[in-house]
Amino acid sequence: MSWKRDRVTSATVSETAPEIFDRTVRRLRRDRAAPHYAEHDFLRATMLDGIAERLDAVTRDFTDILDLGCFDGAFAAAPGARIARCDAGFAFAARSAGVQADEDRLPFADASFDLVVSAGVLDQVNDLPGALSLIRRVLRPDGLFLGAFVGAGSLPALRSALRVAESDRPAARLHPQIDVRSAGDLLMRAGFALSVADVETLDVGYRDLGRLFGDLRGMAASNVLAQRQPLVSGTVARTIAAFAEAADDRGRTHEKFQIAFLTGWSPDPSQPKPARRGSATASLGDALGRKPGATA
Repeated sequence: MSWKRDRVTSATVSETAPEIFDRTVRRLRRDRAAPHYAEHDFLRATMLDGIAERLDAVTRDFTDILDLGCFDGAFAAAPGARIARCDAGFAFAARSAGVQADEDRLPFADASFDLVVSAGVLDQVNDLPGALSLIRRVLRPDGLFLGAFVGAGSLPALRSALRVAESDRPAARLHPQIDVRSAGDLLMRAGFALSVADVETLDVGYRDLGRLFGDLRGMAASNVLAQRQPLVSGTVARTIAAFAEAADDRGRTHEKFQIAFLTGWSPDPSQPKPARRGSATASLGDALGRKPGATA
């Protein structure tokens, strides 16, 4: 299966975006995670379940699908649909017979797909507004985008432990996170219609910090910031102790993942439009049962 590519169109979107994440390190971390990813895929599995629920509510068929940030190719297309897979890591792309490319540098031509699905990668993209614009551009008119990523408010226990461990000289250890309202604004800025952003919370109990670190490495979610600093042994020991102090009476420290879900449609004249301002034919006061002559 082959797909048209348009590298000129894609490359021009993210030329001026700041490089928050180290693209090379991110690829290497994804390649490192690939062999044992199935042991740590619970977060993306939750995202895919949420995407499937939202997709089930859509009463139409999709024939050409892009799985953006495909990991191990767990997203399953409907029977008869064609699916292209794309991942920033070579190992994941090769395993899924897909294309290796960053999300803000897509190699696909405009209007190539009628559905784009992305689970678990958009929080590690240098130019997220550019990536969303490219997603809209590779969609056909009235095409659907369904995305999910780790949003603001995630990993509060780890953040708290790091603040305790580095109270004198805090360093950037975790990625910046996007809140659901800002994510919805980004969808609209990218030109999506009928956009919706919502959030779901996943609570996971850990017996020790090592298991959390293992999951983050295993799901390719460890630190890939361009300006990152190594953790020294003293900081690690203090972080472990602070994380353990937050444990419940069963010895588990609860960590939360806030999963932001995005839904947006590529604009099309057939889609419903908001009513024109001043076009209402009924009074709000009448609807509320206000008595004649009463003032608001």
